[in-house]
Amino acid sequence: MAEGRTADLGAGLRGQRVLVTAGAAGIGLAIAGRLIAHGARVFVCDVADAALESFAAEFPQAGRIKADVSAEADVDRMFDAVARDLGGLDALINNAGIAGPTGAVEDIDPGAWRRCIDICLTGQFLCARRAVPMLKAAGGGSIVNMSSAAGRHGYAFRTPYSSAKFGVIGLTQSLAKELGPSNIRVNAILPGIVEGPRMEGVIRDRAAQVGVSYAEMEAKYLERISLRRMVSPHDVAAMVAVLLSDAGRNLSGQAIGVDGNVETL
Repeated sequence: MAEGRTADLGAGLRGQRVLVTAGAAGIGLAIAGRLIAHGARVFVCDVADAALESFAAEFPQAGRIKADVSAEADVDRMFDAVARDLGGLDALINNAGIAGPTGAVEDIDPGAWRRCIDICLTGQFLCARRAVPMLKAAGGGSIVNMSSAAGRHGYAFRTPYSSAKFGVIGLTQSLAKELGPSNIRVNAILPGIVEGPRMEGVIRDRAAQVGVSYAEMEAKYLERISLRRMVSPHDVAAMVAVLLSDAGRNLSGQAIGVDGNVETL
């Protein structure tokens, strides 16, 4: 079928060599599974041994390694493994992140601040700097950086996380300009309230901080979403697939919300 006229939103994914950070659980696992289903060759990292073992059992054909994206030596070791396993790279999914501390700014421990920034923002830089030469060698490709609705709205009592996720937008837009002439597209996805253990922990911590029940705090979060529901990891994975596919060939420099329209945080 002629270029630009395909109706298959997964066209172009088969055979792509893709690294997904924090890819053995949660959103990363959903992304890896979706891309593998479309025929991509996937390699993941994670910090949790149990998650990596479970991933290996479900997707024995995919490469994997234990690595902390905030540690430069781990990132170098991971990309060496990717080069050996995949023989190159067509896409990087910068998915690794943590929730960071919940609290008033005067109560946040500086070490907890630095840890959140290191994983959520610096880790994306460390991975991008190693991925870009491989993407250039492949003739182009795609980087998808995971931001958040907190990268669009200020988020009281979640200052480290929101600051990091705003930084991801700046990283994305800067790299899109820098790498576009090399046929490398760079986009950010901004999930909203994603169902799963991490969000449950955030709601639980905030509920305890203000002295209300979990159910009351969850209801307050949902009131701020136009569609009045959380999104699933599979919603995010579907958008990643579009961005890497032929359907996303002219999408770059974008910050795309997958959040049911979060109105405020």
